[in-house]
Amino acid sequence: MKLNRRDFIKISGATAAGVAVSGLGFDLSQVKSHAGLLKTQYAKESTTICCYCAVGCGAIVHTSKRGDGRVINIEGDPDHVINRGALCSKGSSLKQLTENENRLTEPMYRAPYSNKWQTVSWDWALNTIANRVKQTRDMTFEKTNAKGQTVNRTTRIASLGSAAMDNEECWIYQALMRSLGLVYIEHQARI
Repeated sequence: MKLNRRDFIKISGATAAGVAVSGLGFDLSQVKSHAGLLKTQYAKESTTICCYCAVGCGAIVHTSKRGDGRVINIEGDPDHVINRGALCSKGSSLKQLTENENRLTEPMYRAPYSNKWQTVSWDWALNTIANRVKQTRDMTFEKTNAKGQTVNRTTRIASLGSAAMDNEECWIYQALMRSLGLVYIEHQARI
């Protein structure tokens, strides 16, 4: 019998499929069930809300009980009314919020015309941002428009909100931005 490469692959695939279907007489359901429990068997289980797009999908987080509190597994919460156990690609990557060696944990600053970033303190970063916002607002604040109508606004600062905030944080953030007189306020979840 002469076989070419294509026929050989067809026959091998059919044979492998037949073996997989018959299972060679072994019942692997107990092994699969046990293997699925091993990852989270000794982990602490807690529920949370996904922080990405403000939809509010529920997630179950398994963390290590060994004292380090590391995230072992994240999956959709099947009892949650919004997502019923499903998570999108962003929600499925929630683990990277804490378990990512590339995650920045301190503020970085790149000076104008510089080609490198430098680590700065939190106090310096927050004070610098606050001073620049105040300076820009003071220079560009309009009490009235060209028609003499009271507007109390600045159009030189814009705000892009974060989907990592919950509803209460978003409300406080919106109130702050509006009290500064911002007109251009947007939220990341809509973009």
